[in-house]
Amino acid sequence: MTIYQEFKELENKEKAKIMQGFFKTGKDQYGEGDIFLGLTVPQQRKLAEKYKNLQLKELQELLNSKVHEHRLTALIILTIQYKNNKEEIFNFYINNTKNINNWDLVDVTAPNIVGKYLLDKERTILYKLANSNHLWEKRISIISTFEFIRNNQFDDTLKISEILLKDNHDLIHKAVGWMLREIGKRNKEVEVKFLKENYKKMPRTMLRYAIEKFPEKERKEFLSLSNYIS
Repeated sequence: MTIYQEFKELENKEKAKIMQGFFKTGKDQYGEGDIFLGLTVPQQRKLAEKYKNLQLKELQELLNSKVHEHRLTALIILTIQYKNNKEEIFNFYINNTKNINNWDLVDVTAPNIVGKYLLDKERTILYKLANSNHLWEKRISIISTFEFIRNNQFDDTLKISEILLKDNHDLIHKAVGWMLREIGKRNKEVEVKFLKENYKKMPRTMLRYAIEKFPEKERKEFLSLSNYIS
């Protein structure tokens, strides 16, 4: 049995319909044209483990697919293969950003491939992605820094957050706010300093995500002083 046959066996049309709505696949939405089979993430992780030895050529075929689960499973396989072939997997990932085109595809994989690879390396590529016109490359740039945050390296997250402050997409606002919140879990002083310098020009959603874990009084204070509505 091939991986494609296994996808077919696991297909759930009712779940697929729900996912089509959840991941905004309608006309002019961020996931326009994405096709879902209705597989759960645990099912895809199980498939990824079973087919973890697929060649990059085969993974490329999956990544080129219009089917969301094909791409996500391929990306999960890449995170498994990464530990044994770091540079090649990193380069393969970066060369496939056009296929990493929904928020879950980015979030499940970017820290575990891009972030891990760049942890002890020069990070110019992240700034190139942050300044891209491509929504998902921008999300990759900020979400990749989650691995840096886990290692108490905050500078790149803050610099990329500043680049993305004026972005007009809700999914970037949420991603930046989330990463700032993760910094705050480890060093609230660093997060608060950044917020005090930038909160007046931060999109409201970004600010709300960033201060989600703050005490209620502190949250209200930041929100009441914010000039930005989104």
